[in-house]
Amino acid sequence: MGKGTHGSAHGDSHRSAHGDTHRSAHGGTQGGHSRRTFLAGTAGAVGAGTVGAGAVGAVGVAPAAARAAAAARRVAVLGGGVSGLSAAHELAERGYAVTVYEYYDVLGGKARSMDVPGTGTGGRKPLPGEHGFRFFPGFYRNLPDTMRRIPFPGNPGGVRGNLRNATEELFAREAGRPDLHFPLRRATTPPRLGDLTPTWIRDEVTAALDTGTKLPAHEVAYFANRLLVHLTSCDARRESEWEATPWWDFIRAGDFSEEYRILLGIGQTRNLVATRAQEASTRTVGRVIMEALILWGLLGRGLDGPDADIDRVLNAPTSEAWIDPWREHLASLGVEFVHSSEVREVLYADGRVTGVRITDPGGADSRTITADHYVQAMPVEHARRTWGPALRAADPQLARCDKLRTDWMTGIMFYTRRKVPLVHGHVNCLDSPWAVTAIGQAQFWDGRDFAADYGDGEVLDCVSAIVSEWDRPGILYGKPARACTREEIVEECWAQLKDGVNDTGRTLVEDADRVAWFMDPAVSGLGGPDPQNREPLFIHPTGTWHLRPTARTAVPNFFLAGDYVRTDVDLATMEGANESARRAVNALLDQDGSDARRCTVWELYRPPELEPLKRVDQARFRLGLPNTFDLG
Repeated sequence: MGKGTHGSAHGDSHRSAHGDTHRSAHGGTQGGHSRRTFLAGTAGAVGAGTVGAGAVGAVGVAPAAARAAAAARRVAVLGGGVSGLSAAHELAERGYAVTVYEYYDVLGGKARSMDVPGTGTGGRKPLPGEHGFRFFPGFYRNLPDTMRRIPFPGNPGGVRGNLRNATEELFAREAGRPDLHFPLRRATTPPRLGDLTPTWIRDEVTAALDTGTKLPAHEVAYFANRLLVHLTSCDARRESEWEATPWWDFIRAGDFSEEYRILLGIGQTRNLVATRAQEASTRTVGRVIMEALILWGLLGRGLDGPDADIDRVLNAPTSEAWIDPWREHLASLGVEFVHSSEVREVLYADGRVTGVRITDPGGADSRTITADHYVQAMPVEHARRTWGPALRAADPQLARCDKLRTDWMTGIMFYTRRKVPLVHGHVNCLDSPWAVTAIGQAQFWDGRDFAADYGDGEVLDCVSAIVSEWDRPGILYGKPARACTREEIVEECWAQLKDGVNDTGRTLVEDADRVAWFMDPAVSGLGGPDPQNREPLFIHPTGTWHLRPTARTAVPNFFLAGDYVRTDVDLATMEGANESARRAVNALLDQDGSDARRCTVWELYRPPELEPLKRVDQARFRLGLPNTFDLG
């Protein structure tokens, strides 16, 4: 998450249409699902998440012979965001000559930090700005494995050692409504293997909702049952029935109370992943958010090692803690970077990509670059513009990408003259019309003195907020965010944040706190007739799964990476971006006939206790029957 396999007709076995399935001997997979892995218990599920540094051996530097063979092979990676850098990392470790072409003059894509113009005096760094706050859920395993392999001074585990656990989430309500503080620490005594039964799950979910919310008992019971339906649904049902069903309809949000709709519908979709519950795929929301992020996270299953909790953030601005060390490490592996490079067209002839036409961001300095292989690691809204008719004809899955959708989710940094005590984690303003979420960052930046290191010495903290809803009127100006000026958006977001956290006799955020603010310059034209956002978020309405392309294309030297590519993490996340890069590299290695070790791909946790119930559901699905627990 950044705030990013094919199904058989009836079974639990997944295989890419282009053959990108491989087995791993290290607790993950190197492609789609394997039914054998699911039935083997926790060897591939829990073990892969707890191997820690041992995973490095699975994807480490290739043998000398393989590196020597790859050294003469040139790979052009188009895009220097998380997916592009991940692909470059895996290829460079295997000896390939890699050049990364990036639109901006810095690396990291939406994950990068940006200097706030005009700040930084007395030897201090400029205030750090970002597209939006980053968080690294505990179920991320592919990305942390890469982070372990990026050296960082004083950290035996590389930049992964810069992750810090958040311990609580605040579901903030408007004035007069009680807030909900939700602990995010995983269970210290999780259920033993075999104890995870449908009855146990239903009881635990019911108890948690009954204790933490004011929902009526019948609504709590119904939601617990719907969650159980999804948990025990086979893959075929998920990929057809639930992929076609909006989350809103699946939980019957329209039939229950406003509190039910806000807490379990809107709060889990619009505020977290910028997707409306009325459109969001049940497969995506149920599988990634409700299962991997919340349920298995709280139970301590499928997490990235024994030190990981549900929610993690970095202990410094993203570029300092992660992206800059990554660039240095990749450069040490021989990766070259070419900045200010906008990809205009991927050239295709005689069954292969023959080159890529590139200009500077203004459209000048047109040139064609060539390589043996091409990994296009660009956001879908930019990548699909570069595919001409001949390339699209060569692989029909490219044309399907025209139907993939994006939406706006952009952050605003508020710099304050005192440390703002929101909560030790994220804030979700449930009643905010703009679906505002936020976090106080300085509390996690151990070893750093904000006033001494950044700005002019007056700033002590940064409240990083995100606006996820750009089409509903606000509470201050009565206009949607798209119709506001930049300054109006800032004031409106601040007002909605205050409305959420300043209640029940507490004033956590005051106007006098604010010193400065920053909004990603990728959003432009605000207040005018045609506002633009060069960095929108890929979203997941119903049916999206079937439109997503695989990392392997029908063109033998052309591969795709990015959070829109089919991955096991069916959500726009940094984890999905990293996973897609691993799949792209594996496909490239296959195409090259390389004997280099394939990248390990960790998939989302599947509790072995529920597999028998999924097999029952598979049979019921084939017969046209509903899930055993589906009461309608």
